[in-house]
This record gives sequence, structure tokens and C-alpha cells, in this order.
Amino acid sequence: MQKRRLFIAAYDVSHPARLRRVHKVVKQYATGGQKSAFECFLTASERSTLIGGVLKQLDQSEDRFALLQVEERTEPLVLGIAEQPSDPLFYYVG
Repeated sequence: MQKRRLFIAAYDVSHPARLRRVHKVVKQYATGGQKSAFECFLTASERSTLIGGVLKQLDQSEDRFALLQVEERTEPLVLGIAEQPSDPLFYYVG
């Protein structure tokens, strides 16, 4: 089984229809987040599929997408009532 790594997926999409489509693609992989930045635990193949799905929706001259890997040896800092990101036992995609 492939190891999942924590990524932060963030996007800035200028057109409302493209924004909804990108949001829908990213939410399929997200375990948490807010507005246009999400925590995603991904294998290498899931990472490739996510990037491909997002790129199909973007106008690369106007929109931006970043997928940043969070270093494993660094524990995320959470504030307030936020919870540490965790890789759930299963995902529901639908």
C-alpha cells in the first residue's frame, strides 16, 4: 500500500464557474481546510490525478493552483478550536 503524505492544495480562480469546478475536484481529496485552501492526504497516484483534474478546469493565464507538501517531521500548528490534520481510515468520494 502506498504511503499518503500531507499536502496543502490552494487555488485562486477568477471565474465563478471554473471556481466551482476546481473546488469540486479538490474537495474529493480534502480532509479539512477552508475557502480555497485544503489539507489533502495523497498517494503519488492520487496527487497526479488531482493535479490533472484541476489543470483541466483552469485557465492558466488567469488562475493559480498550488499543491504544497507538508514536511513530515514538522507537526502542524493549529490555533483555536482547530484539529490536527489526520489521514482517515476511509474516504467517501461521491
